[in-house]
Amino acid sequence: MTDGSVTHATFTLERVYDVAPSRVFAAWADPVAKARWFAAPGGKHDLDFRVGGKEVNRGGPEHGPGMTFESSYQDIVPDERIVYTSTLSVGDDLATVSFTTVEFVPEGAGTRLVLTEHDAFLDGHEKPEWRERGTGEWLDALEGELRRQGS
Repeated sequence: MTDGSVTHATFTLERVYDVAPSRVFAAWADPVAKARWFAAPGGKHDLDFRVGGKEVNRGGPEHGPGMTFESSYQDIVPDERIVYTSTLSVGDDLATVSFTTVEFVPEGAGTRLVLTEHDAFLDGHEKPEWRERGTGEWLDALEGELRRQGS
């Protein structure tokens, strides 16, 4: 269902991880590692990590229609940058279209990750604050994955 509304928003999130950029980048590029920190519990995750490749993250309909997050990789510079475009659908309704840049900046022996996302939220299906909070939770889960790998 559409109500004709579009809300535009941009946010930037930063995290510092105590591992080299190559390790943080690898956690985005490896399908098994990425599924551990990014996939919806009980959902389905597919990753074809290359320029022109796709990523699909599907969550189940525990409390309503299922959600599908689908990305297309536009630019990948190993250990430095990932650029992708995405859509989020709730059931059959397109909720959000976004453009995201992830930068991996050396900081001492670690990495400063800078994620900037530009969004168009359609018809009130999602709100900017929900997306920013959810993306922050993914980045926190990434830290858990990096710690798991280091043990």
